[in-house]
Amino acid sequence: MKTKVLVIDDSALIRSLLTEMINQQKDMEVVGAAPDPIIAREMIKQLNPDVLTLDVEMPKMDGLDFLEKLMRLRPMPVLMVSTLTERGSEITLRALELGATDFVTKPKTAISEGMREYSDIIADKIRTASKAKIACLQRSAKPAAQGATLGMLKNPLISSEKLIIIGASTGGTEAIKSFLLQMPSDCPGILITQHMPAGFTKSFANRLDSLCKISVKEAEDGERVLPGHAYIAPGDKHLLLARSGANYVTKLSDAEPVNRHKPSVDVLFDSAAVNAGKNAIGVILTGMGKDGAAGMARMHAAGSFNYAQNEESCVVYGMPREAVAHGGVDEIAHLTELPKLVLTYLTENSTRSLRV
Repeated sequence: MKTKVLVIDDSALIRSLLTEMINQQKDMEVVGAAPDPIIAREMIKQLNPDVLTLDVEMPKMDGLDFLEKLMRLRPMPVLMVSTLTERGSEITLRALELGATDFVTKPKTAISEGMREYSDIIADKIRTASKAKIACLQRSAKPAAQGATLGMLKNPLISSEKLIIIGASTGGTEAIKSFLLQMPSDCPGILITQHMPAGFTKSFANRLDSLCKISVKEAEDGERVLPGHAYIAPGDKHLLLARSGANYVTKLSDAEPVNRHKPSVDVLFDSAAVNAGKNAIGVILTGMGKDGAAGMARMHAAGSFNYAQNEESCVVYGMPREAVAHGGVDEIAHLTELPKLVLTYLTENSTRSLRV
């Protein structure tokens, strides 16, 4: 049975292009196209779609207002179609908080040609959205789910020598937020690869920085990795861990995509395996596909202790499942338990040698 898609966009051109691209796929079809949320609301009742594509900035009713009402009254998978602007990225991140599954970006120029280049990406994201657990998205959007910051580690050696390495994809923006909100200000340095396009990671990092006890920023090349700081891979670069003397530093790479992703979780995990070994703690969160699975297995072989988010709390249990299948995961846990487990492991193992 084909996935039924309802396209919502005020641009007739975008509606036409999305309809054409989606209908070219054998496993999905556009059952309707609406120019605004008011019309869309009636079409949802009549057509009962499986997935919506929703423009970020809409007439008659703001896209965020529509999404918030939708998730409260009739939760369903929503793929945001966003403009690649600072305002567009901030609105899109808010949409993910409200329960949107994922987003794609409209090209700035040559819309017809540009949108067609995104055909496979859009189709993949619709497939992923159709399988997403919307209840998980709703739950993570509530402020109460953020949790309180956990206690301080009180051991400077742990903070300066250990590292937390995180990978995520679909549903990962909220999962990462949930994790980082519980990190105390003296936690080890954290490196993060979240599948996200250029132009969005800086807004994502800034948003987290305003919410968390720790400092969160988009990674730059050659930065020293400091305790109480999290570094997020830029949307158009691979993030790697490197060494400079006794210090850990960040490294950015413009190499080709790995597993179709740039940034790639495998690239980050591989670099942690080589340069941190048993000083690294790996965490793989919700996401579609297998990126990070092989890298986490290599981290495990190098001595790291690794965690995977469990199926129940994942929006999409793809990447964690693959990591488990590859043998790189030591413990599987609910998202809300992962921060405590990581910090407890660090504390209980603080008497071991902290050097590679």
